[in-house]
Amino acid sequence: MRAVKRKYYGRDRGLTLRMLTTGGLLGLLYVVFAVVLFSVLNVGLAPMIVIVVGLAFFQYYTSDKLALAASGAKIVTPEQAPDLHAMVERLCAMASLPKPRVAIVSSDMPNAFATGRDPKHAVIAVTEGLWRRLQPQEVEAVLAHELSHVANRDVLVMTVASFFAMLAGLITRFGLYFGMWGGGFGGGGFGGGNRNNNNNQGGVPVFLIVLAVSVITYAISFVLIRTISRYREYAADRGSALITGAPENLMSALQKISSGITQIPQRDLRDVQAMNAFFIMPTNWRQQMSEIFMDHPPLEKRLAALAAIAREMGRPVAA
Repeated sequence: MRAVKRKYYGRDRGLTLRMLTTGGLLGLLYVVFAVVLFSVLNVGLAPMIVIVVGLAFFQYYTSDKLALAASGAKIVTPEQAPDLHAMVERLCAMASLPKPRVAIVSSDMPNAFATGRDPKHAVIAVTEGLWRRLQPQEVEAVLAHELSHVANRDVLVMTVASFFAMLAGLITRFGLYFGMWGGGFGGGGFGGGNRNNNNNQGGVPVFLIVLAVSVITYAISFVLIRTISRYREYAADRGSALITGAPENLMSALQKISSGITQIPQRDLRDVQAMNAFFIMPTNWRQQMSEIFMDHPPLEKRLAALAAIAREMGRPVAA
């Protein structure tokens, strides 16, 4: 019976629906964003398409390299980390997944993440701090959590969604600069001509329009990204429980990771805060904030969900 559960661990209709919905809404949002910028700033259509498609293409094929560079992770061979590779290989066999590349982050902060555009081009990374602090069964639970992200393909959705948000910010700053200093992109830049200036005479300044549109765009993107980010953590926690058959191990691992993070200097945590949406546990998890602004579910809710899964599986749960 357990083998059947492990075989179908990745089927989560709720996650699939949220990924499709988030992708559709983000696509619609950025179509509106691009149309407004095109009409207001007079950005040439062809240059805009070339820039956006080029950046998206670059992001898609280099997402794993960018994540590894941002975290300082280094790919390791089976000879360099035999025990870690053996764990990953065993879990992949149990989950019917191709074995991803394995990386280690030279950091005392206990954490882990997965990246890559699909299961065949995935990377699983753990920090030295996680390897030292956790028991082998707890490390396996964490690795199974990250493999669930790979199997669910939510890593790609998060990468693309984050890219769109970053792109909105870049276009905003670009538009503000030219709007404040040159009245728009027209008149010799991308679009040519003076349509923007003629259409906007006596109206709202271009940079204010750009600012308003970009703020709305980024705010909606922010909420959408965090909504799917929270749900995908629940789905990966569930995947880990079903792959290993021992949700209590992930519960113990999450508690040790959260406790270990509090012992790391804030300076070191700030160096990797850009990776928070990808880590199994964010470095700022203790900061009080509204759940809608969090990229991970509260630790207490994750533990409660895992405890419920453990009871369903007939596993022991600490009181």
